[in-house]
Amino acid sequence: MTPLEIFAVLMSVMGVALTIQRNILCWGFNIVACALYAYLFFEFKLYGETLLQGIFIIMNFYGLYHWWTDHQQSHEIKIISIARQLVILQLLLSAVLGLLLGLTLKYWTDAAVPLLDAQLAAFSLLATYWTSRRYIATWMLWVWIDIIYVGMFIYKDLLLTAGLYAGFVGLALFGWWQWKQIEYKQLQAS
Repeated sequence: MTPLEIFAVLMSVMGVALTIQRNILCWGFNIVACALYAYLFFEFKLYGETLLQGIFIIMNFYGLYHWWTDHQQSHEIKIISIARQLVILQLLLSAVLGLLLGLTLKYWTDAAVPLLDAQLAAFSLLATYWTSRRYIATWMLWVWIDIIYVGMFIYKDLLLTAGLYAGFVGLALFGWWQWKQIEYKQLQAS
């Protein structure tokens, strides 16, 4: 446990907490957390996670843009459902991309857990995309991803980060519940 890891954990918790509240400042905290974790994961030879953090930074700017645009048009961040067929298609695409990245990491790098690392990276990108689009399904995807991350980080002896991701499981469940309440209110208002 290093001061860098502690600070990254604090930024991450703030980012998720603000996301649950649909506060646009979440994207800034998430960008800082991603930059810190990119460095940390590189040091631990989790190259898929390092790459993921760089892409997360870009996707956080994408999310900020979409939330800002939505807020400017309707003065609130609206929750959206996603079609089942789209969920299945995007999950399959993420699995295939994760496999390709995993094989690349396995054969061309000294990555610690290349296939698992890559699959988690691919599904995390999908979950971040879903968050930027305000799909309520993002929270259930994050629950499953975060559960698996806990095990990987315990294996890599990143115990504080494993604890963070265990907390993320609870936060994702709470986020899902919060967004369901908001979705219900939005439907009532329609």
